[in-house]
Amino acid sequence: MKRSIRRAATPVLGVLLYVGVASPGLAEDNFSSEQTSLMAAACANCHGTDGRLVGSVPTIAGRPAAVLEARLLAFKHDEVSDTTIMDRIAKGFTDEELAALAGHFSAIDPQADQASETEQEPQE
Repeated sequence: MKRSIRRAATPVLGVLLYVGVASPGLAEDNFSSEQTSLMAAACANCHGTDGRLVGSVPTIAGRPAAVLEARLLAFKHDEVSDTTIMDRIAKGFTDEELAALAGHFSAIDPQADQASETEQEPQE
């Protein structure tokens, strides 16, 4: 009996060890930019398409990735008391997906759209 359990568990343990040991940068490298953009679409309703929406919801574009990731993980693990929906949204993502989202939004220039809109306005 013990031998059959060991035989069945060996491939599973091998995969877990490979993922955990051989892929230390999994959070950053596991998702393509298209996959990350697709995940980020879930944020657009409240934070704007590129995390730049100005209003009662915080702008997340350009904030440090470590800050965003820590905040997202805090929402996921019910460590933030003043939240309305972020705790429920964050629970829908893995920790690795939240890290990828944090990196995605931190790489966005929070002022880029404003500068291009200003340049395109007709001058009188």
